[in-house]
Amino acid sequence: MVEFWQQTLSGIHWQLNGAMLLAWCAAAFWLWLIWPAVELRLWLGDRAAQRRTLVALLAVTALWLMHASVQPAMQLHFLALVTLMLMLGWRLASVLLLLPASFYCLLVLKSPAELGALMLLGFWWPLFIAFVFYNRCFHILPKHLFVFIFCGAFINAGLSQLSHELLWGLWLWWGRDYQVGVIWDNYWQLAPLLAFPEALLNGMAVTLLVVYKPEWLADYSDRVYLWNK
Repeated sequence: MVEFWQQTLSGIHWQLNGAMLLAWCAAAFWLWLIWPAVELRLWLGDRAAQRRTLVALLAVTALWLMHASVQPAMQLHFLALVTLMLMLGWRLASVLLLLPASFYCLLVLKSPAELGALMLLGFWWPLFIAFVFYNRCFHILPKHLFVFIFCGAFINAGLSQLSHELLWGLWLWWGRDYQVGVIWDNYWQLAPLLAFPEALLNGMAVTLLVVYKPEWLADYSDRVYLWNK
């Protein structure tokens, strides 16, 4: 065990370049814009919510650590961003994702200096895009349980996987100097292959939550989606 951690820590790169510094500044500004003061205060006062959030974050961390590495910094893995968003709300989920993202940067990317870029382009903006899509579905489509699960969770999760890989690929081009052809051949072409499993995983998770633990979903109500149908 000691040798494993020595090898892991010895392979970590601590260098910080200009692109990474700019990403840190942009991430800090985004976090300031979306800071969920009210949601965070309510969450800190709810022990039950804290326990189930910890379980959810551990599950997300495990999903991210089970990855397929194509090239350095080109890892394919499930995200579960949409499930976390529907459980916590997108602002609170954005803040709490700092925990699994820190482990991911340390143990997978082995580049803690890229945490700012990873949070902003890899998770926060895809999560915001997922929220916008969910919000539009809520206001435009009928208030039906099928719409909540299929559009708000299933399709939304697939889109979150695509936006994650698109934005992270842009960072690989700008921040890591990968050629676009390399990113396309080794990363972007594989995005559709992971979009459907991501959609299926989140759709199943949200379906189970709706059936057995609807109170765990931040924005779900039987009154809205089931009653008077």
